[in-house]
Amino acid sequence: MAWNEPGGGNKDKDPWGNKEQGPPDLDEAFKNLTNNVTSLFGGRGKRPGSGGGAGLSGATFGIGAVVLLLIWGFMGVYTVDQAERGVVLRLGQKVPEVVMPGLRWNPPMVDEVFVENVEQVRSIGHDAEMLTEDENIVRVDMRVQWKISSVQDYVLLVNQPENSLKQAMESALRHVVGSSEMHDVLTEGRAALAVDVEARLQEYLTMYGTGIQVEQVIIESTQPPDPVKEAFDDVIKAREDEQRLKNEADAYANQVVPEARGEASRQIEEANGYKEQVIARSKGEAERFTKLYGEYKLAPEVTRQRL
Repeated sequence: MAWNEPGGGNKDKDPWGNKEQGPPDLDEAFKNLTNNVTSLFGGRGKRPGSGGGAGLSGATFGIGAVVLLLIWGFMGVYTVDQAERGVVLRLGQKVPEVVMPGLRWNPPMVDEVFVENVEQVRSIGHDAEMLTEDENIVRVDMRVQWKISSVQDYVLLVNQPENSLKQAMESALRHVVGSSEMHDVLTEGRAALAVDVEARLQEYLTMYGTGIQVEQVIIESTQPPDPVKEAFDDVIKAREDEQRLKNEADAYANQVVPEARGEASRQIEEANGYKEQVIARSKGEAERFTKLYGEYKLAPEVTRQRL
């Protein structure tokens, strides 16, 4: 009976008499690989032929842990640009060092990183109606240019620093305008108004610890309230006309006065010349008379006949 016929004997018997097994069992090879991977992560390897369910679960857990660890690590990688600086909170506590530009890594869910641009000059505007020292109402439109001077103070010390900046702007502006007269605010005093507001605003921001540096305060416009704007425009026009007429008078004076002074100098020179001429003539006549008198004393008859 052939070895492979039904009932023909042991199926595991090799007809050529070889004692080796047939083709390798793939399930068994996979179990061996699983045992090896599991042992790398602290698991217990399984002997070939033993139950492999627990080993397979351990390998899956190990591979998943490695994947999660890699994802967690990549989540902590970030870049800080050249104009930026960063602040790190480690478990809610401030890390003293400021994060400098470059490729950085901080452990996710342990560190919280805040990155801000410290070289960008930002701008914020504000306009309001307020009372001047002489009890007049004016409307001032102002713009402030600023940047971050201390990233740690800006991020950590003040909640909503831009809102604090707006409030400080209004406070500084009202203080300075309230100490000025309406005429100065509306006309030539605007430049001084901007300087005073900038100094007081920076004082407030430093006192609050906002980490903000004021670069420039610009007073874009100052004008009276709309209901009385027409009357104020008339007043301003009258002042402009006054200044214009004054300038024309000064120009006329600058033209006439030099001419008058030149004419006066000319007449003085002519008078001096005439005086010198008369004096010289008088002296000549006196000298001539003196000489004639001397001749007369020497020869009266001859001199009388000649005269």
